[in-house]
Amino acid sequence: MEQSLGAVSTQLLRRINAGRVVQFAWDTGAFTASDAIVASGLTRSTVLRVCDELIVKGWIHELSDTREAGAYSKGRPARRYAFRSSAAHVVAVDAGQHHVSAWVTDLQGSVLGSSPEPITPRSDSALERRRAVERAVNLAVDGAGASERSVLAAVIGVPAPTDENGVSPRGDDGFWARMNPGFAELFGQRGWSVVVENDANLAAIAEGAIGAGVGVSSFVNLLSGARFGAGVMANGALVRGARGGVGELHLLDLVDGVGSADGLGRLAVAWTDAARLKGTIPITSPLATGQVEALDVFAAARAGDATAVGIVDRLAARLARVCAVLGGLLDTERIIIGGAIAPAADILIERAEPILAAFMHGQVPTLVASPLGARAVGLGAVHRGLELIRSDPLRFSLNT
Repeated sequence: MEQSLGAVSTQLLRRINAGRVVQFAWDTGAFTASDAIVASGLTRSTVLRVCDELIVKGWIHELSDTREAGAYSKGRPARRYAFRSSAAHVVAVDAGQHHVSAWVTDLQGSVLGSSPEPITPRSDSALERRRAVERAVNLAVDGAGASERSVLAAVIGVPAPTDENGVSPRGDDGFWARMNPGFAELFGQRGWSVVVENDANLAAIAEGAIGAGVGVSSFVNLLSGARFGAGVMANGALVRGARGGVGELHLLDLVDGVGSADGLGRLAVAWTDAARLKGTIPITSPLATGQVEALDVFAAARAGDATAVGIVDRLAARLARVCAVLGGLLDTERIIIGGAIAPAADILIERAEPILAAFMHGQVPTLVASPLGARAVGLGAVHRGLELIRSDPLRFSLNT
């Protein structure tokens, strides 16, 4: 028993030491054993042995020696190493209700391939969504010059709550189950580590890492295109709830002056169409004819179009009520307006802020537009996939 425990202890120590060197290499350019010794606190013999093991496993590779690189002229040249960011790949998917996009990155997050265009399922069925996401992933993997065997992790963002196993409840009319028709099982069959996560949560992760949430302890990322959905960060941590339902905003059905979780992008188009049917849009308005998108409405409002200004004012009042609910419940510092409307959110924010201040008691959360916009879900998926691998890289076997 003592010998077996000793063997386990030795193996665990070697794994810990190797993990420390991998993490150092991941965040460093070219390095020498001496660099790794200083960073890890390990002995030279341990670092050299670990580096040899990591070369065999495929995590690092040895570079030409320091003398050849022109930085060393006397004595024995130092061995130089570098992390192999191309050793494996991560798949990131934004599986929205009306679009599907996929990306493949290396281990530093550089995008190597993507689905060439958003793919819209031909119907709202679970089978068609599975097929659409598979097509997008396969296109991205092929475009990256990768293979199924080189992918270590896949993260799929869906417009539904998910539990710790990546499963969504059925929801109203089976909507959530259609949005997430078994993606964890589907891609797990390929031997990948799979995370299926709510899209607003992934967007919040991206905002906290590289967007408008950097340096902010508590914030809400509010996706507000086709529907409202929120990713909540509190005291530096993502809040998911018992079944992953934090941020599902069906409670807005009960809020006076809001009445549904329909997003601002959807309503901008719907209200424009309704005004056109009523014949209340002047023929001189840019909204009078043609297919109108939400960003067209915001652009027309900036240009002073009376119909567009009226719609934007209605949207701003709605946004203020939603933010008052979130700010009052969560005591958050900042609410980030995200999704596809983010590039035009400034005109909404400047109109919503005074209304929000009138609704709130005490501290009023700051409203800001997301700098990531429609890319936030995909970027969050990339970040989540890399963190999954980095949390315990040596449990993964590289296809060397």
